[in-house]
Amino acid sequence: MRAVLQKVSQASVTIEGKVKSSIANGLLILLGIENEDSDEDIEWLCRKIVNMRIFNDEDDKMNRSLLDCNGEIIVVSQFTLHASTKKGNRPSFIKAARPETAIPLYENFIKNLEEKIQKPVGSGEFGAMMEVALINDGPVTILMDSKNRS
Repeated sequence: MRAVLQKVSQASVTIEGKVKSSIANGLLILLGIENEDSDEDIEWLCRKIVNMRIFNDEDDKMNRSLLDCNGEIIVVSQFTLHASTKKGNRPSFIKAARPETAIPLYENFIKNLEEKIQKPVGSGEFGAMMEVALINDGPVTILMDSKNRS
């Protein structure tokens, strides 16, 4: 499971001209799910995300977590995070999980985050064409992969 964390001062997801989710201070998470992902990957990744110290403290140092600053989250499913670009110029998405596998994991990922931060988590819509808008704060953008824990 791969996640791109973007610290934002605001973010939103629009589908067919209607805003589905929006947040102020927090994280926009782009989530890529592969066939081998499981609930163990969800638990590890969610725990790391909410405790990642990437928010500024009173001394303007990245020393606070999402939990510390009561931040918000939007999660957007993005199978393209599992693109293979080794051969040719057209990416292959063979490692990305098919919807029947990915959708339940995507939904469980969101539920796990909601339990950890004790508030609703915004989301996109799996498989939909979305417009994602954000103001990246910092900018801070971090790539995480549950298969690369060491």
